[in-house]
Amino acid sequence: MSNSLGDPSMSSPLLDRASNAMIGGNLASQSLQMVPTGSSQMNSNPSGMNSPMNLNMNMNIGLNMNMNLNEFAKINQANFNLLANFNNNGNANTAFNMNNTLNSINSNANGNATSNSNGTNSNKTMKPNYANFATLTGHTKAISSVKFSPDGNWLASSSADKNIIIWGARDGKHEKTISGHKLGISDVAWSTDSRYLVSGSDDKSLKIWDVQSGKCLKTLKGHTNYVFCCNFNPQSNLIVSGSFDENVRIWDVRTGKCIRTLPAHSDPVTAVHFNRDGSLIVSSSYDGLCRIWDTASGQCLKTLIEDDNPPVSFVKFSPNGKYILAATLDNTLKLWDYNKGKCLKTYTGHKNEKYCIFANFSVTGGKWIVSGSEDNMVYIWNLQTKEIVQRLTGHTDVVLCSACHPTDNIIASAALENDKSIKLWRSDT
Repeated sequence: MSNSLGDPSMSSPLLDRASNAMIGGNLASQSLQMVPTGSSQMNSNPSGMNSPMNLNMNMNIGLNMNMNLNEFAKINQANFNLLANFNNNGNANTAFNMNNTLNSINSNANGNATSNSNGTNSNKTMKPNYANFATLTGHTKAISSVKFSPDGNWLASSSADKNIIIWGARDGKHEKTISGHKLGISDVAWSTDSRYLVSGSDDKSLKIWDVQSGKCLKTLKGHTNYVFCCNFNPQSNLIVSGSFDENVRIWDVRTGKCIRTLPAHSDPVTAVHFNRDGSLIVSSSYDGLCRIWDTASGQCLKTLIEDDNPPVSFVKFSPNGKYILAATLDNTLKLWDYNKGKCLKTYTGHKNEKYCIFANFSVTGGKWIVSGSEDNMVYIWNLQTKEIVQRLTGHTDVVLCSACHPTDNIIASAALENDKSIKLWRSDT
């Protein structure tokens, strides 16, 4: 393994999500000391990281930009199956909407979320019964990401083998293989209309793909180190990406140009995600921070930090955009009310100390939290009670990535180099 992880000018082995076991482990062992929003500093330089670790951050970034991002951040009501909401006591209330809209959530006079579902109490006692119904093989190296298309028809997987494979979401049939990156791929994400994909690679670029033709439409260049994570906004006119160069970039899909660079963190960026209307971005990093950004202005609105400051390996918004789910390299998942800076729920029992493992909200049947684990299993927790309700066994290596189908009770999981397979799981509840 090269010792030039932070030096983009050096030629180093594949450093995507799936192929470097020790990045998180090395950084997790460091002592981190954070300062308030506006600047971030590490008090030590992690082993193997040669890039500068001290970054004085101006949160009023982009003031010299001539472009008005409001046109790219117009609010567009996003469709979802279910929204997890919490009252002031931190107890979960849920609302299910068969029409896949946000109108199922109501608020009382005190502003507390209420539910139009009768399933809240039953969810506390019900358990899923996920069983493997398909094992998909085709990648020749570790699998870094799996994502279901928003229309529910397809599953995309990315790998250290530089390829994206499209599979049937319900039958696991191999549809096509998409190639074009020069190095391994760390992440892949769908546009809202399920017509396009974006991928981020160790070749320091992102690519936008037409899924039907398999052709690359745009190559997005600007990051100076490995691109580790990416996502479309709900309107699918913007892409956000995070990199080992410690920056978050926002890209115009139509032109393929970077329209804003956020000097977001003082260590590699591990995850980026838009909220339900695209107005906010959340980012996470090995520096131990989660940050909330205003998409239009590029300003940092909120910084979340824990007292012991473990590296944050993954983060995403809840479906209603009010909360974030964050994974840290101390075997912990936490659900945060980011407006209050308050942790509402903590999920433990799995193993996660080295890898950036995806976590998910499962909202099609019961209300679950789903994550892979370094003990080769998939863990499922009851969102409300925090109880582990099922462990899925069958993989023979670290389960790095998982995804939940948008409408069916189906989970996809995928594992590292000693496994290289994707498993599809189905539940009656």
